Amino acid sequence: MSESVSVRCPACRREHLYAAPSYPCTCGAPVVPPLDPAGTATAVTHRAWDDEWVSVRCTACGREGEWPRPELGCACGTLLRVPVARAASQEAEPAQAPAPRRAFQPITIRTARDAVTAAAVYLRWLGYRDIRRADQRPTSGIGIAAHGLLAQVDPTVAPTSLRDVECLWLTAMTESAACVYFSLSGYAPDARSRADTLGVPLFVLDLTGTPQPVNSLADELDATGAH
Repeated sequence: MSESVSVRCPACRREHLYAAPSYPCTCGAPVVPPLDPAGTATAVTHRAWDDEWVSVRCTACGREGEWPRPELGCACGTLLRVPVARAASQEAEPAQAPAPRRAFQPITIRTARDAVTAAAVYLRWLGYRDIRRADQRPTSGIGIAAHGLLAQVDPTVAPTSLRDVECLWLTAMTESAACVYFSLSGYAPDARSRADTLGVPLFVLDLTGTPQPVNSLADELDATGAH
């Protein structure tokens, strides 16, 4: 369980007791970003992809992954970035063999950022590595990438269109990568048919943050994970 630290808001000076959330490693063990009790919280005034992730090594299997940097909302309206210990990679226990992939532990979706985080955590659970923001920005939604994979997350309230699916597939083709689509609101019927033709796995993200397979390609990916 994560240890709680005292966090002071720089805007209103309120004190908060905060414990970092844990995330599921591919091996199933919980991973918790180590907090710095001597650090100072800072207000989040703008978003940058590199600032929102921190490297943490799993204490059970030794895998190092990128996980969401801890944040806390103050009652005054300020969003605080909680300081993480400098040694963010935790030492792995010696001679510990990776455990089989366990059940996915979702992240509740309240914002578009949560949807992207949920998709990234799911891809990591599948076994993909080096998850980051995609180099090319899609015409809609948010693009994320992993080694050999390009993914798109559509956090809007409108069903994903055929054009969106085709654009993702074309972009992935130019990068010699596989692709996968995540949508909060489902897909237009012609988009689903086209995805089956192009070989694009489709998922719907429910509000619990659990990706639900929409086509057989997504069923297969969910069952087998990254190859």
